[in-house]
Amino acid sequence: MHSPVDSPPHATGPGIALRVATALALPTVLLIVLVTASWDPLMALDGDIARTTHRWAVDDPDLTQAFRILTDWVWDPWTMRALIAVTVLWLVLHHGAWWLALWLTATLLVAGLLSQGIKAAVDRDRPVWPDPVDSAHFAAFPSGHAMTATVACGLLLWVLRLYGTGRVLWRIAVAVAVVSVAGVGFTRIWLGVHWSTDVLAGWLLGASAVALAVVSYARCFPPARST
Repeated sequence: MHSPVDSPPHATGPGIALRVATALALPTVLLIVLVTASWDPLMALDGDIARTTHRWAVDDPDLTQAFRILTDWVWDPWTMRALIAVTVLWLVLHHGAWWLALWLTATLLVAGLLSQGIKAAVDRDRPVWPDPVDSAHFAAFPSGHAMTATVACGLLLWVLRLYGTGRVLWRIAVAVAVVSVAGVGFTRIWLGVHWSTDVLAGWLLGASAVALAVVSYARCFPPARST
C-alpha cells in the first residue's frame, strides 16, 4: 500500500513531462530573446496581427463586449487561482495529499513571480490605439492571463490524471482546458491589450512551469511499487 499524501494512486513517471519541458525550452528562450531584441520581422508580424484584430474588435462591439466578460471574469487570473485553491482544499481534506497540494500552490506562486520578473526585465509596451476597446496595466510581455490559465488548467489536468478520472470526464476536462487557454489568449489580442507574442510567451512559460512541476514531483514522490 501507499499513502496518497506521497503518491496518488495513478501517479506516473516524469518521462513525458521531462520531454515536454525540454522541447519547450528552446522556443521559449528564443522568443524571449527575439522580443527583447525587438527583432524587426517578429515586431512587424505582431503589428499586423494587432491592427487586424483591433479593426475587427471596433467593428463588432457586441462580440468585443462578450470577450471582455470572458477575459475579465471567466478566464481572469484570479478565477484561475480560485480553481487551484479549491483543488488544493479538495486534495487536503479528501485525500490528505499535503505534498501535492503544496506542489500546486508553489507552482502557481513561482509562475506568477516568473511572469512579473520577465515583465519587469523586458518592459515591453502594450499596444496603443486611438480608439481602444479595453485597457490593461503594467508591461505586456508575457501575458499574465495566458500564462496563469495555462498553469491552472495544466495543474488541474495533472490532478485529474493522477487520481484516475473517467474517460468521459477526462475528455471534457481536456476540451474545457484547451478552449480556456486558447480563448483567453485570443481575447487578449482581440481586445488590443497584448501583442500575439505576449500570449505565445504566456503559453510557453505556463506549459513549461507545469511540466517542470510534474517532473520534480514525480522524482520526489515516486509511485509505490506493488509487491
